[in-house]
Amino acid sequence: MSEPGWVEHAVWWQVYPLGFVGAYPPGGGDGKLDRITAWLDYAIELGASGLMLGPVFASETHGYDTTDHLTIDPRLGGDAEFDALIAAAHDRGLRVLLDGVFNHVGRGHAAFQAVLEQGRDAPTARWFRLTWPDGAGEPQYETFEGHGALVALNHLEPAVADYVVDVMTHWLRRGADGWRLDAAYAVPAAFWAKVLPRVRAEFPDAYLVGEVIHGDYPSFVDRSTMDSVTQYELWKAVWSSLNEGNFFELSWALERHNLFLETFVPQTFTGNHDVTRLASKLLDPKHVPLALVLLFTVGGTPSIYSGDEQGFTGVKEDREHGDDAVRPPFPAGPDDLAPYGWPIYHLHQELIGLRRRHPWLHRARTSTVSLANEQLVYEVTDGSHKLLIALSVGADSTMLPAPYAKMVLNGDAELKEPGSANTTVVLPAAGWAVLEAQ
Repeated sequence: MSEPGWVEHAVWWQVYPLGFVGAYPPGGGDGKLDRITAWLDYAIELGASGLMLGPVFASETHGYDTTDHLTIDPRLGGDAEFDALIAAAHDRGLRVLLDGVFNHVGRGHAAFQAVLEQGRDAPTARWFRLTWPDGAGEPQYETFEGHGALVALNHLEPAVADYVVDVMTHWLRRGADGWRLDAAYAVPAAFWAKVLPRVRAEFPDAYLVGEVIHGDYPSFVDRSTMDSVTQYELWKAVWSSLNEGNFFELSWALERHNLFLETFVPQTFTGNHDVTRLASKLLDPKHVPLALVLLFTVGGTPSIYSGDEQGFTGVKEDREHGDDAVRPPFPAGPDDLAPYGWPIYHLHQELIGLRRRHPWLHRARTSTVSLANEQLVYEVTDGSHKLLIALSVGADSTMLPAPYAKMVLNGDAELKEPGSANTTVVLPAAGWAVLEAQ
């Protein structure tokens, strides 16, 4: 486990800045980072201990086509606005994680523009994977997943590694507490293994987490030297098992999750800026609380995508601007939110409070106690402490085994014969409970 000690208590509130302030797509507002500052107390009251920011650097459109990693996107302000946001967050005890896109750059990046202007002799020509034509003309270049506006970097070039180290350390010196490394899965692990130790040499307490969707998570963490990666396997199992009434899938995913925890603590989530929002992904809104119970009772470093704590809806679509619905502008402040979202916000507060009172959950393992298609009871423990979690997506009330459970900590439930080997828990339809156990 290489992560900094402070991460054990981290709960992230994730914000996609360009959308949040109404800068992309244009949605009103002044488009400055101080609009996020106005929400920091709201994040604190939610229970968050950190602000996970999406892209804030100069880009051409959505932030992931960076044109200058050392300049704040003018649509968000400038250095003064960034410094003020960092100061305001730190004054409240909030850590700040930045989003670094180092797999590719936008076509407008100076390094690629030099190639277009100077040709093969450009000093940055080796920064990219280029195929030059026999005659005059623009070279062909490798892209990120076929997007011509995203020019893939050549991660075998030492100057690219130097550049990434310089960018990462620059913003850590400016007050950032770590980095989310975008599309980390598309970058050779060996590149990260060269870059990240150089960053840690100056900033040993920086948290470095990579976006990885599929594959062998533990191997990638080991080879890349990252602290963690995004736990997409568990994200998928949560919504899929709830939608299909198939807790066997979730039980299997939790076993996999245990294996990951032997190597690193995954970054866990039920929603982010790249996927359909939880309230839209789940077919039955009564299942949203069950997804949150899972997020906050299993091992991991959890994050909440801004708006999910209010039950925001939004469907990601596979088309141009297909992310817009999940990246909407926010009002000027929390007082302008609709009233119907506050019950789910208060449930977030309740479950984050549970996690705060049981910090050992960060590295805890789970084991299945009782399993059926529509019901699951699992134990979560660090070896010294133990909780039982009972979930049901059934349409009727149900009674489930909960051996040695002695108290209902959270949820609408009733215990029968508490504190004994025969203890059972009664759940209502679509019910859940967190139980203190001996």
